[in-house]
Amino acid sequence: METKEQEFLIRIKQHKGILFKVSKMYMDNPDDQQDLFQEIIYQIWKAYDSFKGESQFSTWMYRVAINTAIVFLKKEKKKIDRFEITSDNTSEQEDDHELKESQLDHFYRAVQQLDKVDKAIIFYQLEGFSHREIGNNLGISEGNARVKLNRAKEKLKEIIKQQGYGL
Repeated sequence: METKEQEFLIRIKQHKGILFKVSKMYMDNPDDQQDLFQEIIYQIWKAYDSFKGESQFSTWMYRVAINTAIVFLKKEKKKIDRFEITSDNTSEQEDDHELKESQLDHFYRAVQQLDKVDKAIIFYQLEGFSHREIGNNLGISEGNARVKLNRAKEKLKEIIKQQGYGL
């Protein structure tokens, strides 16, 4: 294997969690998430030669991943919500795990209802980006990033309330 390919695979392996999160934020069912995940890796590979190291690889990869997700979402005409409901009360630990999974699933379903910019802002915030970094990645000012983040959070809260979660 060539050095470029090895380097690429190492970087993807180091940051694959980011790609899973993007896939889960933009697509609602596991098959679509996997398709998007694979499309993101393909697009990162196609653009890999354009990475010049002027920023961190993860920052560059975020941009490619989110742009790919937005394009992929536009191509996706129909979205069918499919949810698997399982009930397994074998232990408290499993119940706790199921509760956390349910909360995460509910959160991601709410995020999917946001527009593409708000999804990106929420994603960057979840990844620990500062307002300045969010602004730089989206091509807006730090102040504008702060305002947009607060508005996106409020929209998310409203969606969650409308869905009746936690009542």
